[in-house]
Parts: sequence; C-alpha cells; structure tokens
Amino acid sequence: MIDVVGVPAAGPSALGAAERELVAGARVVVGSPRLLALLDERPGQERRAWPSPMLPGLRGLFDETGLDGVVVLATGDPLVSGVGTTLIRVLGSDVVRVHPAVSSVALARARMGWPAETVEVVSLVSSTPYAVRRHLAPGARVVALSAGAQTPGRLAAVLAELGLGETRMTVLGDLGTDDESRLDCAATDLAHAAGAEGEPGDPARDTRRRADGIPALNVVALEVPDDAHLPGTSPGLPDDDFTHDGQITKSEARALALASLRPLPGQHLWDLGAGSGSVSVEWCLAAPRTSVSAVERDPQRAARVTENARRFGVPVEVVEGASLDRIGELPPPDAVFVGGGASAELVDACWRALRRGGRIVVHAVTLGTEAVVVDVQQRHGGELRRFGVDRARPLGRHLSWEPARPIVQWAATKPHVAPATTETAAGQRNS
Repeated sequence: MIDVVGVPAAGPSALGAAERELVAGARVVVGSPRLLALLDERPGQERRAWPSPMLPGLRGLFDETGLDGVVVLATGDPLVSGVGTTLIRVLGSDVVRVHPAVSSVALARARMGWPAETVEVVSLVSSTPYAVRRHLAPGARVVALSAGAQTPGRLAAVLAELGLGETRMTVLGDLGTDDESRLDCAATDLAHAAGAEGEPGDPARDTRRRADGIPALNVVALEVPDDAHLPGTSPGLPDDDFTHDGQITKSEARALALASLRPLPGQHLWDLGAGSGSVSVEWCLAAPRTSVSAVERDPQRAARVTENARRFGVPVEVVEGASLDRIGELPPPDAVFVGGGASAELVDACWRALRRGGRIVVHAVTLGTEAVVVDVQQRHGGELRRFGVDRARPLGRHLSWEPARPIVQWAATKPHVAPATTETAAGQRNS
C-alpha cells in the first residue's frame, strides 16, 4: 500500500499523531519540494520530489521506489482535485490509502459561510480560467481552486469579458495558516491583473507573491449577481457565441443532435468533421466530466475548434486530418456525431468502434450523404428524421420566411448485447 497523507496549510507539524508517526516511519516520502522542505531531517529516509512532467513519470518513480513503506504528501484533502485522485487512477484504489486533512474548499466555504449544497467547485490548477464558465448562473456561488498568484486577476478578466464584471470576488490566501489573508472586490477591480507578464504554468510567475498582496496559495470565491444575463448551457446556444466561418451546425440542428446523442457524465464523444466545434462544446456543457475528440481536416477550422473549446473552458482534443484516417488513434467513443463528410465506410467504422449502448448521430444535407444514412439505417436500425427551419427575414418593407437547407438525421443506439449469428440462433432453437 501507498499512504497518501493530506497536510494542513499550517504544515506537517499540524498533523495528527497517527499521521506524524506514519510520515516519520516511512521508508520513502514523496511530495512537492515545498512540502518536503517542511519535514524534519530523518537519517536513512529517502525523499523524492515529483517527476516533471508528473503524469508520464509516475510509474517510473514507483518502479524505482516500490510501494510498501512509501508515503506521499499532499495538500489538504488529496481527493479534492489532488494527487490522490491521480494516484488512484494510475495505480488503482486497492493500493492507495488516503488520510485527508481539511481541504481548502472546506476552509473557503467556512470563511464565506456557504453551505456545501449551495456551492459549485472548479479547479483552475491545470485549466484555463474559462473553465469557470459552465458553473456561472444568476446568484451562483463558485469556489475556484487557483493555479497561482496571477489566477485571480486572469479569472477577473474572463468574468469582465463575459459581462459579469460586478461579480463579487473574495481571494482567500494561505488558508489555515497564521498568514491567512482576504481580499474582497468586484471582478472589474481586479481585471487589470490579467495583463501581468508571464504565461500560465510559468513557475516564476505563478509562485511569486504579487505586489497587491495576493499569495501563490489562494482560493477564489465568486458570487454572481442575481440579475446577471447569461445564455445558459442548454443545447442550442446562439451561433454567434462561437467563432466560425459559416461551417457550423446551426443552433436548432445542434439542439436536435444533442437530444439524440444524450450526453451522460464522464462519457466521450467523437465529433467528426467538427467544423467550428459547436457540438463538441455543447456536449461538454451538457454533463459533467464529459470529453471530446474532435476531428477536422481543415487547419483553420481545427484552430477555431481549439479556440471555441478554450473560450468555453471544456476538454476537447482537436485532431487534424481526415476522419477515416484518424479515428483509429482515438479513445473508444460512448457517442459519435458525424456532421460532415459521412460515407458508408466511415459510418461502419464508427459503428464498430462504438461502445455497446452508445449512440451515433449523422446529419446529411446532400443527396449523396442522404443515400448513405438511408442505407446504414436499413443495416443497423435506428431512426431517420428530416427537419428544416424557416427564419423570418426582411423582404422589402415586410417579413418573409427564408428556409434553411433541410437536414436528414440518422440516430441509432448500438445494442447492449451483440446479435446472435444465424448458426448460434439455430443451435439455441434446436436445444
């Protein structure tokens, strides 16, 4: 077993007796340089800092140290956006034993007087500040885990950009220590900090204490005004919310696609012929922990997918190239959307790759692609729908309906049980 010990903000000296004894008796202690530097010297005990980059080096680290007698130091609760979560994912829950301390999220809620059920939590440690976007609503309370001293300013700039400059921000620094600090302000008051020099992930930028007193270790509490105007996260966001060149699944068609894809928490989507990535973005907004592999052959459009995913703070991996050439490199999908370039060969390959119980949706706007979906519906089942949208447009001094191109949609769910072969079915009848 590996023991993961959560260290309070006050340091290892604030650990309980059992945890202090565990750390003192460890053969190897692994942690960040900051936490390792807080330990008393102990002859014969090996100290190892995390490899960099961390995730690729983890298995190699523990191949060298072994598991028994290893104690990992973490900050607060290791299972709240912490290293405990990573270790369980890499090594398995059967060999990782967690000893949590009070998390920074719990301390932040205590300082704000916010019950847990009224608060959303988002980690900006390895994500863009735009990741907060999906949690924003009128009157929402959000606790954001910060990547460093510059995160509050960058987050404030994002809020101002979204028209939420009046959002109340409370920056809580060094929670649980004698140096604990608090800064209350509106987002607009702090937005200037987003222009500070340095790039995200730059240790020289993220670990220094800024001139306005924000420490590197901080948590940001947000309270959105009750009268805030927000578009929401329901499928069918306005097309203008996305950067695009006209190659975009329009809002009504997008809503119908998401209704048939039926996103569930933690599921993975293939968005093939992604265009602007609008379906990718809305898939991620529809359920927590969702992710997308978006394939787009046009380099400029692929760049727009990346930009739209960044602005909405959602996890979309953009793969440039032809869909049929690249799908063999992608993680297995729980759902597939083909918005452009569908062929019988591509749809059949997606059907084979799709997990049992997974959903596939193909949109056709040309007669050639319509013939493809009619054929695959006959072979794989599912439903065919044809729909169109008319929009009122000026015609002289009047309004008139302007029809958009009709769309044929094929939507199917892969059976949970593989169909019996003719030979197997005959044997079952005979028995």
